[in-house]
Amino acid sequence: MSERMILKLGGSVITDKSADCTVNRESLATIAAAIAQSRTSGIVVIHGAGSCGHPEAKRYHLDKGASSGQTDGIWVTHRVVSGLNDEVVRALRDAGVAAVGVHPFHTAVADNGRLVSFEHRHLEKMLALGMVPVIHGDVVMDLTRGACIVSGDQLVRYLALALHIPCVGLATDVPGVLDGTCVVPKITRGTMPEIQIGNSKHTDVTGGMSGKLNELLELADAGIGSDIFHVSRTRDFLNGNDHGGTHVRGEKNE
Repeated sequence: MSERMILKLGGSVITDKSADCTVNRESLATIAAAIAQSRTSGIVVIHGAGSCGHPEAKRYHLDKGASSGQTDGIWVTHRVVSGLNDEVVRALRDAGVAAVGVHPFHTAVADNGRLVSFEHRHLEKMLALGMVPVIHGDVVMDLTRGACIVSGDQLVRYLALALHIPCVGLATDVPGVLDGTCVVPKITRGTMPEIQIGNSKHTDVTGGMSGKLNELLELADAGIGSDIFHVSRTRDFLNGNDHGGTHVRGEKNE
């Protein structure tokens, strides 16, 4: 498989979202092995924050922004999510993947909660050299609010477009988008209103599954499809095999 791809790891599969910043190292090692055995270049890994970041962002009300003199939450939240990123990078490198962490706080700008800029020329060079950038949901400066949280799902949408990456997969703790207990095999903007989507009971300041689908439908509108599947099917996705999950497509995409 030669085309570039984005693999997004949900925060719920690399942390215990019911605990305070508890990293699931066993899951990380399994994911890293799947990547190492499938492909070690041409891939951008993006991960969510899970229990490392969402509680801090909520505690400091970063979903509402930041004001002068009230910036401790920016440092605290970035420190926690950067620590999680270090764990993901370490697991990948231990498996033989040339991973390197990239922090949006240093290179991205948002406006009113939406990502508007992310310097990506260095990512192009990393990919050309066979490196694997590992990027994470993070707090970034916001032109309107002072600061905000940019989710891994926003990063997926933005970077897939900026880097012209046609293959996007999201590994989650569920087998796909669920309508009740059934996996929805395909979602388009036209079928979205027909689906009853539940969200996680755990703290998530970035919109849960509904927020995820909104980002992916914007991506589909631009002609880039994506797939949502259970983390145990990561290797199937990476190898281009059926993963039993959900395909998010534009109205004209098959």
